[in-house]
Amino acid sequence: MYILGISAYFHDSAACLLKDDYIIAAAQEERFTRKKNDESFPINAIKYCLVEAGISLNGIDHIVFYEKPFLKFERLLETYLAFAPSGFISFMKAIPMWLKDKLFLKKNIINQLKLIDEDWDSKKSSLLFTTHHHSHAASAFYPSPFNKAVILTADGVGEFTTTSVAIGAGNKIEEVKEICFPHSIGLLYSAFTYYLGFKVNCDEYKVMGLAPYGRPVYTDLIFKQLVNLKADGSFRLHQQYFNYCTGLTMTSSRFDKLFGQPRRKPNEAILQFHMDIASSIQVAAEHIMLDLTIALYKEFQFDDLCMAGGVALNCVINGKILEKSGFKRLWIQPAAGDAGGALGAAYAVYYEHLSNERKNPNGTDKMRNGLLGPSFNANDIKECFIDNHIRFEELETKHLHEKVAASINDGKVVGYFKGRSEFGPRALGARSILADPRRIDMQSVLNQKIKFRESFRPFAPAVLEEYAPTYFDFEGSSPYMLMVIRVKSELRIVPLPENELLQGFELLKNKRSDIPAVTHVDYTARIQTVNYRNHPDFYDMIKAFYNLTGCPCLLNTSFNRMDEPMVNSPQDAIDCFLNTGIDVLVIENFMAVK
Repeated sequence: MYILGISAYFHDSAACLLKDDYIIAAAQEERFTRKKNDESFPINAIKYCLVEAGISLNGIDHIVFYEKPFLKFERLLETYLAFAPSGFISFMKAIPMWLKDKLFLKKNIINQLKLIDEDWDSKKSSLLFTTHHHSHAASAFYPSPFNKAVILTADGVGEFTTTSVAIGAGNKIEEVKEICFPHSIGLLYSAFTYYLGFKVNCDEYKVMGLAPYGRPVYTDLIFKQLVNLKADGSFRLHQQYFNYCTGLTMTSSRFDKLFGQPRRKPNEAILQFHMDIASSIQVAAEHIMLDLTIALYKEFQFDDLCMAGGVALNCVINGKILEKSGFKRLWIQPAAGDAGGALGAAYAVYYEHLSNERKNPNGTDKMRNGLLGPSFNANDIKECFIDNHIRFEELETKHLHEKVAASINDGKVVGYFKGRSEFGPRALGARSILADPRRIDMQSVLNQKIKFRESFRPFAPAVLEEYAPTYFDFEGSSPYMLMVIRVKSELRIVPLPENELLQGFELLKNKRSDIPAVTHVDYTARIQTVNYRNHPDFYDMIKAFYNLTGCPCLLNTSFNRMDEPMVNSPQDAIDCFLNTGIDVLVIENFMAVK
């Protein structure tokens, strides 16, 4: 039985194909169109999934969309009516788009699928819809390694729900409580993202990365004026400071007055004030999520927690939840944003709509290390190198790893393209840029000459799983790079006396640990643990570097430039190689050197 899950029309559209409960393929549309967070119908991602399975659309038994458009339209109308006459301009922009494309979504989906295969008989496949938060919850629980768990979903907003709690057991998910629009921790964080001059639904991770450079001096003000937080972690937002209900911006003029400065324009300098704002909202979000998860642990007394939704991509919060909430184990859907909704919707059909048994997962998840996207054969790769007039050599795998390790040890930066691409926002060793974590200058080199992005942005370590406890305050596995953990105290380097009073971006002058390029200014790192069982090629790559240097980790960041999706094809990789400061390009067993 084949089930096709689809998410689209808001941001980060994607497709996922299940054969029974096995994930055949999953991919985001942005990887094919090269438009970051592409919201369009995922025609290319669907085509890829069908090719991977070797079937046509007529072979699909069920097609499911990840939310219910009529409920979303109802929320839109109710919101405009509640705030009328405010929001008239926004109303006039939104309603025609809904009436044209989004409201009659079933017909639209059928028309789009006909563009993929004009011979498709729409009567052969049932077309189903599930709710946005149920899709997230299903994506968090059904692929997880747990038989029974609390499921927490937190994002901007689905149809009405912004934060939801459910209980997953076997092949059922029971929704038990929710917080509804306009009260949303995701929208609260996005409002500060907007205020800081970053892109909403895109750059929230920049706020998280900026936060350690500042001080949380405005956190008390946030809880006094913006957020009414209850003891159980539930909350309400004071709407007079926000404009997202009916306006064309996230914050109102009162928000600017509250913090004493206007919104930062995207190209303006980032000042200490902005760093303090970022720190304050990050600490506030941590406080809310910790109160919520502590209360959930006390109420349900389960050991296991599953999470999804955009807020679940806040790796700092996740690390705090694992450390302090009471839950013993935490599993987060690696494609926790809306892309993962396609996967969750498909699983909801298989387990709930069709009542199929969910077998004991035995402590392993179904995500196959997130490597669910396209791969390419040797002949196509060779032709791509030749067409671009790039000299290359083909190497046996062990020799390739050794040569790459030697290049990294020499200070070179490597674009690494191997196997199937990652589903979700993190590069996990298939579409990665690799570098030496021991070099204090590597963070600035990567940000300025390769990623072309802000200097404050941190990088992550990929570490051999058995050595993770040696370098970080962590035991277990974190294969999807979704938790921020503190570097071991014995590896931290105390600032020189003349540097003790440094603030803001000057903190980058301090050598923070023995692996400074992947240690943030607050002595934390967003770790990826790698084992041979789940990711043999990347494990052997890191092991080759360890054998050469004694260091069991590499700096791992996504293979792309700022504001571009991760590379998806050999041509994408070559374009990035030619137009950045990357020194070495590896595509499968082919290696090119500038």
